[in-house]
Amino acid sequence: MITLNNIFKFYNHKSQKAYILKDINITIGEGEFISIMGPSGAGKSTLLNIIGLLDEANEGEYHFFDEKMTSLKEKKRVEYHRNFMGFIFQAYHLIDEMTVAENIETSLVYKGVKCKERQAIVADILDRFSIVGKKDLFPAQLSGGQQQLVGIARAIAAKPKLLLADEPTGNLHSEQGRMIMNLLKELNDEGTTIIQVTHNEEFANYGKRIIRLKDGRVEKESVEAIL
Repeated sequence: MITLNNIFKFYNHKSQKAYILKDINITIGEGEFISIMGPSGAGKSTLLNIIGLLDEANEGEYHFFDEKMTSLKEKKRVEYHRNFMGFIFQAYHLIDEMTVAENIETSLVYKGVKCKERQAIVADILDRFSIVGKKDLFPAQLSGGQQQLVGIARAIAAKPKLLLADEPTGNLHSEQGRMIMNLLKELNDEGTTIIQVTHNEEFANYGKRIIRLKDGRVEKESVEAIL
């Protein structure tokens, strides 16, 4: 599903290259659950953004379903986002002017799901996340943890083939975190490919494989016990 060959990411700084990622070679099969770990500054979020077509590598090749992702035109990039990818952002990225229900519905609107079907899916998601009582509230009226829950609900509503999660439990207490990880595991069991960035060793073990980065390189890759 995903192949990264000799990926480099750098910024030019005072006539020198400041490397974020160095010679990354990773293959991810459809239906895998991957956890990416490493210290701050290791390049985890940059790698996730490149896979999610939110950023581009300076060197190397990225293939998604055997299609080359290098130098995609904006229209094609939007098509991949709409039809294949879901994102859970560390900074939520909720739309301030929309209610909880409307925010969750956006991914379905972009995918062209009809109104009645959208309403049914949103109702189910609200119930699944125990946030029915928050459906008419706006993001500013929610706590950080509640906003994170809404962001996750929005990401999974359209059932993407690939779900990219940047610290999906970072703003949640332990019980909420385990609930979300169990939900992600269920989605993975149903066939969704998941790549998460996390600092949490317990939650990393929900992945079938852990990739550890250090100084922009793959330091270690291991198959972990599945919880």
